[in-house]
Amino acid sequence: MFCIGRREFVTLLGSAAAAWPLAGRAQQPAMPVIGFLSSGSPRTFVNFLKAFHAGLSDEGFVERRNVAIVYRWAEGHFDELDALATELVAEGAAVIAATGGVRSAEAAKNATTTIPVVFVIGFDPVKHGLVASFNKPGGNLTGTTIIATELATKRLSLLYDLDPGMRNVAILVNPESRADVEIENVIVAARDTGRPLFVLRASSISEIDAAFASLAEQYLRALIISSDPFFMTRRAQLVGLAASHKMPVVYPFREFVDDGGLMSYGPNWPE
Repeated sequence: MFCIGRREFVTLLGSAAAAWPLAGRAQQPAMPVIGFLSSGSPRTFVNFLKAFHAGLSDEGFVERRNVAIVYRWAEGHFDELDALATELVAEGAAVIAATGGVRSAEAAKNATTTIPVVFVIGFDPVKHGLVASFNKPGGNLTGTTIIATELATKRLSLLYDLDPGMRNVAILVNPESRADVEIENVIVAARDTGRPLFVLRASSISEIDAAFASLAEQYLRALIISSDPFFMTRRAQLVGLAASHKMPVVYPFREFVDDGGLMSYGPNWPE
């Protein structure tokens, strides 16, 4: 026989109460699991995540009520996406939402040939081998393209509208992404006007700093930010550097302007 004091009793009671819901849930049928894979971060993809939950709700699915969502965020580290996708497969995901660019979709495709994958990208999914065609995607992947990369030429023209005599414009791209088509389109558009276009590359915080430092060294007068998810995660850094360098910059999405950027042209990503 033993005795416990009032404080110990309250502690034990609280521990037992905390365990009851877990025991109750264990007796309930398992909820279907959605695997959410993103190259971004929950902090910088808030609007996108809200839209994702709203879309699920429209179809009758509410997180923790009748569906579970397992999140995996690469936080801009594209090399981690393959491992994160494999984790979602191991978690028993019934479907994977691959968001934040082509690399997320590719990682999900590499991880499974049976689990349905729904992607959101800014590139042509046929060109990148994600699906066989728009009408008949085939395989286990389907999704939506927001055609963001094809709008890079329009962003260039906005800078020319800002200053018709402007030359020496650069585009900042992520070398770990699939930006070849976007770069090619902008270079051709600049060449058609008889003006050069420079390509700067950055896939880390320090490389973004270095890219902006090189603007003055190369006498570059304006910058286009590529529609890459990594740059979405670095919005505050990019907008701050543009201000400190007094550099006109056109961004791919409205979120940059909401954070103080000069101007943007692109689709409504959450929509």
